Formats: sequence, structure tokens, C-alpha cells
Amino acid sequence: MARVSQEHLDARRRQILDGAARCFARNGFHATSMQDVLKEVDLSAGAVYRYFSGKDELIAATVTEVLDSVQAMYERAALESPPPTPEVLIARTLTHMTQERSAVLDTGEWAFPRLMIQVWTETLRNDELSALLRERFAKVRAAWVKVVVRYQEAGMMPDDVDPDAVARTLMATAQGFGAQYALFGPFPPEMLRAGVRGMLGMRLPAEGVGNQSVKSG
Repeated sequence: MARVSQEHLDARRRQILDGAARCFARNGFHATSMQDVLKEVDLSAGAVYRYFSGKDELIAATVTEVLDSVQAMYERAALESPPPTPEVLIARTLTHMTQERSAVLDTGEWAFPRLMIQVWTETLRNDELSALLRERFAKVRAAWVKVVVRYQEAGMMPDDVDPDAVARTLMATAQGFGAQYALFGPFPPEMLRAGVRGMLGMRLPAEGVGNQSVKSG
């Protein structure tokens, strides 16, 4: 019997995960059965269960893959000299996700933002998934902190700012992008990049400016 290559195994695993992502994004976790996933990927039960024991493993694998990939991007960014500015790095990450997690729904809509919302909702009732998400989230945050520290070392950001506070805020910006995309439709990464750049360019007003009352004459 011919030996199956690792490339084939990886491609089959990717096929299953992408098909499950479309099902979950379309109908939610609880309304999706394993039978729905089998139909979506057009594979036998044996072929799918060789890789995943059920929906919980599919969800966990998706969370792990996505956050590990994002963490790796930030780890690499921290090694660049100078490190990419926040608006560049966030836009780069989102562009990478559209390529790596490219599954689309029947409408042509990118499935990942809807899937992200489903994962967040599921963590509220699934303690194991919640623990996994917290663990991976902490690793992504630590990678972002490294980037912020590099900003400070490169003189790109004041030394007195809290790297963890900046990291959490920038992560929230990326998460907010996903939420807006899922709820209100496409939101180009270029627009997010411009928005973050605009916020970073803010300056405190000169003393007295903006506080002057209009005197009646």
C-alpha cells in the first residue's frame, strides 16, 4: 500500500478545517453537526475522524492555528530593525489572515471574522476552550509587548508608556476590525491602517487652545 505523503496529510487537514470554518461561520457551533462538516468537505466519516474526534477538536485546532500564526508574525516583527509601526503591523497581520484563512461563504463573504465571533461566544460556555484561548491570547500579548519594547529602544515611543497597555490596545484594535467586518461588512485593512496612523499622529493642544469660552460682545 502506497505511503501517504505528509504534504497530502497536511492538505487534507487544511481542507477539513476550512470546511468546518465555513460551517461554523454560517450556522454557529451548536447548529452545526459533524454530518454538516462531512457534507461540506465531501469526505467520509473515517477520513475526517482520522484527524479530529469531533467539533471541540476542530474548534481548538482553529484557535491554536490562528493565534500561533499571529504570535509568530509579531515575534518576527520584534526582530526587525526598526520594527514596523503599529498601523503597518496590524494591516500586515490582517492581510496575512485573509491569505492564510481564506475560506469564504456562499455569498463570497470572508468567513474568518464571523468565525472569530463564534469562537468568542463559545468561550463563554466552554471552560476548556476558554482556557485555551486565554493561554494563546497571553502568548500573542507577550509577543506584542516585545514589539512595543523595541519601539521604545528605537526611540519610536516614549520610555514611560506601559508596553502591556499599548499591546492590549493594539490587539483590541485588530479584534475590533474583525467584529466590524463580521457585523457590518468589509472593512479594508488599508482603512484600518490609515485610522491607526491618524490616531498615532495626534498631539496635545497648546495650553488654552480648545478651552477658551466665547465672549459675548
